[in-house]
Amino acid sequence: MTDSTYAVMREDMVRRQIQYPCDDRPAVTDAGVLSAMRTVPRHRFVSLDLASAAYDDRPLPIGYEQTISQPYIVAVMTELLALEPNDTVLEVGTGSGYQTSVLAQIVRRVYSMEIVGALADAARQRLTELGYDNVEVRTGNGNLGWPEHAPFDAILATAAPVDVPRALLDQLQRGGRLVLPLGPVWRTQKLIRIDKKATGETSQRQIMTVGFVPMVKENRAVTEPTGGDLG
Repeated sequence: MTDSTYAVMREDMVRRQIQYPCDDRPAVTDAGVLSAMRTVPRHRFVSLDLASAAYDDRPLPIGYEQTISQPYIVAVMTELLALEPNDTVLEVGTGSGYQTSVLAQIVRRVYSMEIVGALADAARQRLTELGYDNVEVRTGNGNLGWPEHAPFDAILATAAPVDVPRALLDQLQRGGRLVLPLGPVWRTQKLIRIDKKATGETSQRQIMTVGFVPMVKENRAVTEPTGGDLG
């Protein structure tokens, strides 16, 4: 397919799935989020054999038992962060780097952590090739955050812990927002937003039911990707 064909598919994805969904899910209205979703070439973040499905309304495998999230969920989670252009964001779970790119289109700086070294390396290379110079990817345990660059205006986790990691709360700026799925794997998980008040106290709001891969605390010795070679 040509770049222009992918651009048409991307526009259709935004309009039908995100901006004007035909089912009962809420529309995403944030102009910055919609612009980012229209800009980032999602087909560059999946394997070559899945490129034609990159703009479908579903998650896709990226190898190592991980997935690239459904476009609508990426847009919703990004909108929930209520991002500003000068914000610094921590992302826990780089994966393919797609969500990272969406964030990087909107904010000043993104620090992204990925526990699977091979995915971190591939995402880092892909983000560089696409010209994102406001992103830093680190291989490591996202449960621990990235204290050297804290506090963060917003934190996003793309994998589900059973409980909210204490380090992420501690590294969230007062006035900041933390968005993450919460709950055990293979059971109902809830997407939540946590707001940190000026006093340091937090409040929590449940958004919707979701299904995410679990947040991994230790890098597993995986040698072969399950979703094909990344393109």
